[in-house]
Amino acid sequence: MIMKGARRLCGAIDLGTTKVAALVAEDVGGVLRVVGAGLAPSEGMRQGVVVDIERASVCVAKAVAEAERMAGAAPKTYNVGAAGEHVRSMNSRGVVSVGSIEKEIAPEDVARAFDAARKFSLPQDREIIHTLPQEFIVDSQRGIRQPAGMFGARLEARVHVVTASRPALDNLAKTLQLAGVELGDVVLEPLASATAVLSADEREHGAIVLDLGGGTTDVL
Repeated sequence: MIMKGARRLCGAIDLGTTKVAALVAEDVGGVLRVVGAGLAPSEGMRQGVVVDIERASVCVAKAVAEAERMAGAAPKTYNVGAAGEHVRSMNSRGVVSVGSIEKEIAPEDVARAFDAARKFSLPQDREIIHTLPQEFIVDSQRGIRQPAGMFGARLEARVHVVTASRPALDNLAKTLQLAGVELGDVVLEPLASATAVLSADEREHGAIVLDLGGGTTDVL
């Protein structure tokens, strides 16, 4: 995201099998408002992964140019979605000692619990792209969402870890680089879809999001 005059802009790219979509949004009081959109037929992609970097980069450049022309401005970076069979996930847990039961749990303790949950054997060709909290357990109290500020001696974080193929992510980054686009964050595409379309109640009570694409079908 970048401050350009009085505007705060952010960008996103969906690099699919049949089309490339680029969006430029403006942050208006914490609410994102789309100010530019671009579409281009997709080439060089198959089932969510780049198979021809040069052809894919041309498509990205076209979609981004259209979005920026409509917005009248360019964000500094673009977040890009990741999908396909190379994406995998698993549950993990991390436990840390806070100290005394009379001590408040600090944000640093929560961060340590997350780090502990990520410390497992991971092949060299895999990279963690998300660590999603499921619940926290303070001593014997379960179902806690925000443990910071609570009292307890033992903090456990139960998380869902999403990993992706490192070569696939490197090829994605190289594609954007050739297109003249600076990569921001890599986001799991079905997670982005679910965040966009589900209400707070639906996320609370449970819902399934089915994302039917031209080359992949994602379920979250």
